[in-house]
Amino acid sequence: MANNTLGEQVLQIPLSDRWRIYHRLQELTIPCACHPDGSLRVQVNSLLAAILVRSTVMQCLAPRQELLNWLEHCWYL
Repeated sequence: MANNTLGEQVLQIPLSDRWRIYHRLQELTIPCACHPDGSLRVQVNSLLAAILVRSTVMQCLAPRQELLNWLEHCWYL
């Protein structure tokens, strides 16, 4: 995300993944919009929304090995 505060965040997402992330955030009822400049703007109004945005972006963009490591880490906790 662009900064560390709640509110509107501008995400720099590759065009090939932008719409998939946009639609997933819509399903999660997180307000977002794709702008003509190519950015994905997301309204983050709570800590839960921030976690969901991070998780969605990570799921779409992280390498498989990083996702596996994250899952194993969660299992150990």
